[in-house]
Amino acid sequence: MRSSVLGHSLARTVAVLTAALALAVSAAPLTGTAAAHEAVTGSLSFSGEPGEYISGGQSYTYTPETSEMFDISGPVSESSVGATVVSPEGKRWYLSMQAPYGQKLTPGVTYTNASSWPDAQPEDPQLQFSGDRYCESGTGSFTISHIAYGPYGYIREIDATFERYCSGSTLPVRGELHARMPEPPAELAIGMDLNTTGTVDTRTGVITVGGTVTCNKPASVTVTASAYQTQKQGTANGIQEDLVVACEPGAPAPWTASFPSNIDPTASFKPGTAVLRGIGRANDRDYPATVDTGSQSTDITLDRA
Repeated sequence: MRSSVLGHSLARTVAVLTAALALAVSAAPLTGTAAAHEAVTGSLSFSGEPGEYISGGQSYTYTPETSEMFDISGPVSESSVGATVVSPEGKRWYLSMQAPYGQKLTPGVTYTNASSWPDAQPEDPQLQFSGDRYCESGTGSFTISHIAYGPYGYIREIDATFERYCSGSTLPVRGELHARMPEPPAELAIGMDLNTTGTVDTRTGVITVGGTVTCNKPASVTVTASAYQTQKQGTANGIQEDLVVACEPGAPAPWTASFPSNIDPTASFKPGTAVLRGIGRANDRDYPATVDTGSQSTDITLDRA
């Protein structure tokens, strides 16, 4: 009977710790909008006839070399592209071109009957272009001549033309966007090693365990560590979550965690053999992604502190 009870307790302990580690991985978002990156080369040029509202009837050309900002961004879904340009005088221009809902931007396609939020319907392409002057409603079209991607919707190259009419106007603003971006940053990769020895305070039952994490670029790695120890009278099992480790590439970053038997405990930790588990997760600072080390597990010897 005792063997059956201990087996049930151990199975429940493993299930609880596995669920906790799984929750630690799924807690952070995996998708979103890619961060904007500054173009290396390119241009944003546009003009309008006299009386056209957005351009004021003037012609403009901006390049990364002549601008304070020349940023290109796009979502993971590869459904849109945005350009934000700031002139040396502080004038800001924003261009957004978006495919109909659920579609990707396709090279060689001209998107007609484009409108802007909140008028656009899901089946409509969307186009917005504004500066110091802004018209919320309008129609137009745009052509994606060329577009190339890196990881997570990172736009490496874009060539496009656009034409937009403010609502009620017969005069369009017409323009072109060309941009070449730097090589995409590396995708974040992290790893974890667990120490095979730890300590236990026999007065309190608190164990101290540890390990290291590695990364290929700077990251804040959130570590969840758990342990269980099967004893004659029951099972000691505990966990510590949300331990943040600053990781830099080139050398393992050590971490330690201290905790008692705090998950449905039937016993306190004692010197001897236990099982240590760990997992780390981190947000990629360059992409809208959360990566993890995978669940790690090892037998560990707990020595008297």
